Amino acid sequence: MSVLLESNLTSLTLLHRGKVRDIYEVDDDRLLIVQTDRLSAFDVILPTPVPGKGQVLTSLSNFWFDKLINVLPNHLTGIKPESLVNTDAERAQLTGRAFVVKRLRPVPIEAIVRGYLAGSAWKEYQQTGTVCGIKLPADLQEAQKLPQPIFTPSTKAAAGEHDENISFEQATKLLGIPRANAVRHAALSLYTQAAEYAATKGIIIADTKFEFGTDSSGKMYLIDEALTPDSSRLWPVDQYNVGSNPPSFDKQFVRDWLEASGWNKQLPAPKIPADIIEKTAGKYQEAVRLLMDA
Repeated sequence: MSVLLESNLTSLTLLHRGKVRDIYEVDDDRLLIVQTDRLSAFDVILPTPVPGKGQVLTSLSNFWFDKLINVLPNHLTGIKPESLVNTDAERAQLTGRAFVVKRLRPVPIEAIVRGYLAGSAWKEYQQTGTVCGIKLPADLQEAQKLPQPIFTPSTKAAAGEHDENISFEQATKLLGIPRANAVRHAALSLYTQAAEYAATKGIIIADTKFEFGTDSSGKMYLIDEALTPDSSRLWPVDQYNVGSNPPSFDKQFVRDWLEASGWNKQLPAPKIPADIIEKTAGKYQEAVRLLMDA
């Protein structure tokens, strides 16, 4: 399988390289987003790519954008990415791993929805009984399903820095009350519909991160990616038990290896062994197969 660690398009102007995505300017109204095979963990870009990861993120995002269009419009334009570049070499970099999207103003928070108690939420709950300022029932266990999904926004950190969980009250200060309410409603609605569908395919969406953007009129869209193993904690239903985290359809193999390696979670990040990368690639592919019946 081909590997793309970094795109190189001379036909368009590069605006930004993120943790995974390279963003190019098409014109004043549109952007080209290329989903590379880069892998990040603990908010640091790792030196070892995952073959085929960009295609997985693209196909799964396209699937969810289409399935959730009744909840919120998305940023896709329907334009074929390969039509925007001039050479076969550039077109090869885009096949199956790029979007042409509306150029929108990003909402400056990450909209996280949690349906289960895991990760940083579990750590906070053990200490305070709350998650992002939300009081939860006593005596919950790790990985337990919450009484109802909760909206737990976070800041958007620059590359190499860490996102920070914030309360809804802090989100209203950043966005204003009407926009914060709209983001919370959209995120919870998207999560609920997606989680109900995923459950029929044998997958639990324990939590996920959405990003939103607005146009010049203030209309809000779902942007970035949607419900992929990079932005979500996906668990197999048949291996789920309250009290411990089941194996995830994501980069958990990489996180576990990094935690055990003694790495201090600062640059430079260590190279990841081939067997860990192979297992991770397999988990990404399995998520696509189950969710999309691929």
